Amino acid sequence: VQLQASGGGLVQAGGSLRLSCAASGSIFSINAMGWYRQAPGSQRELVASITSGGSTNYADSVKGRFTISRDNAENTLYLQMNSVKPEDTGVYYCNAGVASSGSVFVHYWGKGTQVTVSS
Repeated sequence: VQLQASGGGLVQAGGSLRLSCAASGSIFSINAMGWYRQAPGSQRELVASITSGGSTNYADSVKGRFTISRDNAENTLYLQMNSVKPEDTGVYYCNAGVASSGSVFVHYWGKGTQVTVSS
């Protein structure tokens, strides 16, 4: 199973960016998916998560600005980032719980995509 994140880049403060994460490989089912970010010198932190049923959870710092969504038919995760701030800068990683068969789920990480917000 592979997770391929894309959509990162350089954006000015106040702008928008949309990240995507496509899961591929031996996939029977995907439960929770999420976006994490890691700023230089900081630990990786949860940005937002979404269950297979569509329930979402956000870090307080991004509530009202970011929207997480998923396309279950395409095994793809999205993060719409609006009104970005310099403190949103970091490497963004996607994570997914994937079952290749039955009900045993394994968490996989994508390689990350860099988001840089200039002031």
